Amino acid sequence: MQLKQNIIVRVSDARISQNCEAQLVTYSLGSCIAVSLYDPGLRIGAMIHYQLPSSDMDPERARRDPFMFADTGLDLLIGKLLEKGGDKKRLSVKAAGGAAMNTGPKGFDIGKRNFLSLRKVLWKHGIMMKAHDVGGASPRNMYLDIETGTVRVKSGGAENRL
Repeated sequence: MQLKQNIIVRVSDARISQNCEAQLVTYSLGSCIAVSLYDPGLRIGAMIHYQLPSSDMDPERARRDPFMFADTGLDLLIGKLLEKGGDKKRLSVKAAGGAAMNTGPKGFDIGKRNFLSLRKVLWKHGIMMKAHDVGGASPRNMYLDIETGTVRVKSGGAENRL
């Protein structure tokens, strides 16, 4: 397997690429969620690593850091992908993360809330999710190969293809 150039998606950030020599990658997904969007017709891929489900929690912060939140971040990323010629009907959407990390107040369930918010945003856009690896208690890393659209998730020494 040829080594790919890593384009790192940091926490509260997103990236888009058409470089077939590259892969989008994000690390240490706990309760955060990474979402990959891939259009095989254009071989264009995008990935977001968001922390929180709703910009309503902190509207001012959402204006400064829209990729921190599922709703503002995904809206913005989907819009940018469509501007570059991406087609909603061809998009392959996959997600990872949303673990219960025992941080924050009891009952906050940020991982679950993050996943529910993702589903709500995709529904609003009329986009279906193809696969996901969410929940549990282990952190994950997620990789999207721009050439093939293959998504891999690594967690606890194991690798899973979505």
